[in-house]
Amino acid sequence: MMQFRIGTRGSPLALAQATMVRGLVIASGLVAEDAIETVIIKTSGDRIQDRSLADIGGKGLFTKEIEEALTDGRIDIAVHSLKDLPAWMPDGLGLAGVLVRADPRDALLSPVADSISALPQGARVGTSSPRRRALLLNLRPDLDIVEFRGNVGTRLAKLEAGEVQATMLAVAGMARLGMGNVPHHPVDPTEMLPAACQGAIGLEIRLDDSRALAVCDALCHLDTLNAVTAERAFLAALDGSCRTPIAALARIDGDHVVMDGLVARPDGSAIVRLSERAAVADAARLGDEMGQRIKADMPLDFFVAAELSA
Repeated sequence: MMQFRIGTRGSPLALAQATMVRGLVIASGLVAEDAIETVIIKTSGDRIQDRSLADIGGKGLFTKEIEEALTDGRIDIAVHSLKDLPAWMPDGLGLAGVLVRADPRDALLSPVADSISALPQGARVGTSSPRRRALLLNLRPDLDIVEFRGNVGTRLAKLEAGEVQATMLAVAGMARLGMGNVPHHPVDPTEMLPAACQGAIGLEIRLDDSRALAVCDALCHLDTLNAVTAERAFLAALDGSCRTPIAALARIDGDHVVMDGLVARPDGSAIVRLSERAAVADAARLGDEMGQRIKADMPLDFFVAAELSA
């Protein structure tokens, strides 16, 4: 019997997502349950926890070793939090499917406030995300934003220990970890636009693997795919890096895709934001054109500041 190997990081959230995919593969009837194997791969991003992602090479550090295993044939499908997957993938690999998207919003976790506006003056907020940092400072320039890496459990422990007065997590990640009962306050996207593809799980395969492609076709949620296609095209147009605060959220409205996208200065002092719509068939073009328009409208120091920021 030919094995079907699912590659994933070893974090609790990554394993929860891989387990979801495994269950869906079994339900599809395309692969026998006893033929499915989960392969845990430790990535550079998991190994290095004492520096910001921007300092050690960006979010691709969460995918590099997994993609190497995929290319080498050690796994047949890679499961990613899609927001961690760079817009450009190695030759021969491709995004072949996405699961139905969960709640894309960010959540504020704080024992002292139920909203960003209610945080005390000068409150210490922990985050490793340049996007969250920039948008928080745009809303509240008085906040003290500190580097805060680690998995969800680690960050919650730091919050409970009083290292910070607040932190932010993805609502989808909390739900997938069964942590919906942990006190948190979802933030409206009009106040804090999520990371591109936040809440979506992506399935990456070798493009010449017909069996994996058939599995992805069976699991893929078309509306989510169209939405994230626009968001990833937006990222690609902006040459988005881990240092650049970029946010995007698309939704399907009938036969149209509607997307908000923005780029911010790392210090939150300025934001360029657009909202546009197009036919679903033009999702990739919409994202690309919005990215190109924002790039043309951005003051020159936006990307310079982003590249220089730590």
